[in-house]
Amino acid sequence: MINEWEEFCAYTGTVSYTASKKSDTTYLGRFTFATILEFEGMARILTILARGYLFHDKNGAVVPGDPCDRIAYARRALCAWCSAPEKGKTAPKDEWQFRTDFSELRAEFPELVNADGTGWFLRHVLAVADFTLTHPEKVRSTSLKNAEIIRAKFAAAWRNKVMQYQIPIFSTQTKGAWTLRFDDVLADALELGLLRREEPELPAEIREKIEAVLPKEVPARVVCTLIAYYLANKQDDCEWVVLPVTNFDAYFGDTSFSKKQLPKIPAEIVERSNSFGVSRFRVSPEYLP
Repeated sequence: MINEWEEFCAYTGTVSYTASKKSDTTYLGRFTFATILEFEGMARILTILARGYLFHDKNGAVVPGDPCDRIAYARRALCAWCSAPEKGKTAPKDEWQFRTDFSELRAEFPELVNADGTGWFLRHVLAVADFTLTHPEKVRSTSLKNAEIIRAKFAAAWRNKVMQYQIPIFSTQTKGAWTLRFDDVLADALELGLLRREEPELPAEIREKIEAVLPKEVPARVVCTLIAYYLANKQDDCEWVVLPVTNFDAYFGDTSFSKKQLPKIPAEIVERSNSFGVSRFRVSPEYLP
């Protein structure tokens, strides 16, 4: 969550579809079933992708020049990553109609879309379902139920979501309200800039102070990661930082963070707020370097 280039690579590289035991969610990669089935956390994922293609080459080096000149390129990358073959044989789309199959971008983004129009994300989700249903002894029963839902319903739901992403930012249609769009993602990506690689380290005395007040259910590394994330993302004009809870769940490997650990972090260390549907937090000054 702090090394954003590593996060970008997790969304574009090869996932290891394995599990050593039922609590092992390696096969999910940097995703949760909430992301897959409810599309939670997609704003951060798409923004990380957009920043990667706006500011970096495929080896991570910074691309010189004005990133605004690469907006169309980054948008094509998002389309390729999200690509989904359209069901059956459909007539060619008119220019004004949205589509979901971006197989023509295969030559430009071979890492993101197959020749048949299956983008990275859809390919990954289907592979998760295949692994889960093929190895029921290695996954939880809830994962099996989720895999069955994926097999039956995900492709259609994802095609609808991809069409929503393409709605113009100034659309006057009701269906364009309160939805995530590629235009929003690209605007955020331009504002946030380069993907971060630096990982702030907390002094030993602060780590010891944190461990002294934590309940046993909350690992110290979880709180230290939260504080490091806060330090890396805090703006000079605001003491609050947006908390992407679902993405943190994926980073830690399961939903224990959001369901069990986050609610038990003492308020004297981390204060949380939920305003206008945005989860945010701030760290008490005595727990900052």
